[in-house]
Amino acid sequence: MTARVLIVEDESGIRLALRGLLRRDGYEVELAESGEQALRMLQETPFDLILTDLALGRGASGMDVLRASKVHRPETAIVMITAHGSEKIAVEAMKIGADDYVPKPFDNEELRVVVARALERTRLEREHRMLLERVEREYGFENLVGSGPGMRQVFETIQKVAETDLSVLIRGDSGTGKEGVAQAIHQRSSRRTRPFVAVNCAAISPQLVESELFGHEKGAFTGADARRVGKFEAAQGGTIFLDEIGDMAPETQAKVLRVLEERAFERVGGDRPVEVDVRVVAATHRDLEAEVRAGRFREDLYYRLKVVEIAIPPLRERLEDLPALVERFLTQVAERLGREKKRISEAALARLARDPWRGNIRELRNMIEQAAVLSSGPTIEADDLRLGEARDAEPHEAQPTPGVPFRDAKREAVDRFERLYILCALREHGGNVSRTAEAIGMVRQSLQQKIRELGLRSEDWKEDS
Repeated sequence: MTARVLIVEDESGIRLALRGLLRRDGYEVELAESGEQALRMLQETPFDLILTDLALGRGASGMDVLRASKVHRPETAIVMITAHGSEKIAVEAMKIGADDYVPKPFDNEELRVVVARALERTRLEREHRMLLERVEREYGFENLVGSGPGMRQVFETIQKVAETDLSVLIRGDSGTGKEGVAQAIHQRSSRRTRPFVAVNCAAISPQLVESELFGHEKGAFTGADARRVGKFEAAQGGTIFLDEIGDMAPETQAKVLRVLEERAFERVGGDRPVEVDVRVVAATHRDLEAEVRAGRFREDLYYRLKVVEIAIPPLRERLEDLPALVERFLTQVAERLGREKKRISEAALARLARDPWRGNIRELRNMIEQAAVLSSGPTIEADDLRLGEARDAEPHEAQPTPGVPFRDAKREAVDRFERLYILCALREHGGNVSRTAEAIGMVRQSLQQKIRELGLRSEDWKEDS
């Protein structure tokens, strides 16, 4: 989404020059030639960033704009433009809540970097607030379902370790809910109000992993036109979750070990240490002891991560939790789609209990969501569950093609999901595109375009009618 910027400057030439500069960077820019005009605009329009001169002639000053913004739009980033000799006032402005300041005469490149950095900071804070809200809804301790001995052990360990700062290694097959456990640890810790940053180590290309984790300085490599904050820095004061750490390259493992030992790192292209205070929670489906013996995983890092270990049992070993999990997923899909919650029959539950669930909780959730959309009545019956038949008929749906680049594999998976979701919705609404678009929250023209992109034909959604 394009960032919206308000420039408050009483000198016409500077005002127009700033607008041209920031528009070239892709921002949506509006202008105010006085503090009073800016205050009126703040009442009516939300901005992502305000760039204001401290001295605005008569009337309201830049400090007045800053104070009003903090009252009415506290999430808005503020960058002050200061005249020579007013640095002391600029420092006062930062104490009140300004993000940064640039002195006149300002360097265009420096100003662009300051604006980009302030917008990035507000973006991360906004995502953090959204994540906290999502975590409260989905990953509170009480939302981890389980009544058997395996899950009771998981809950007890979370309870004991959460308030410490010890590193935690979570083990479990793919789809068992390792991130949910990491979220629960974070939410029960003293770091709960700070960021929780999740990193899928297997999904980042080896060429970019260090930049993703540690950030980079401007000019560190081709295309690095500004400083970038990495995941460790973004998690400052909170928790970083390193998912599938067993897939991390050895050279990156060494740098993660240094962060654990020294609580510092250098950005790519940088030569100054960046101190960081984060709690590290890692997860893997691999046998890390075997990886250590094979020389693919550092032994010293393994023991630094495995201060506390949590093993999540696969779904096939905790079938007593199946009814509660199904109820949870039925509730979630009903809330998300704005529909009545469906029930599930005893025969359908018995059929679910016979499946091997190689994809664990993730596979079960996808199955229940699909059945909730596809089933025609208020109750999901055994025949509504497309378990072994679907996998036997379309084995390529379960596994990505070996050797396909991650980006292409992800695109294929998204296309498969969109195709299934739209097909189910069209079938449910009798092929009526207008009603389907309204039900799933799309504009009719956008849905028609998506149908064309996916190559869907009317016979596709009428075949089961």
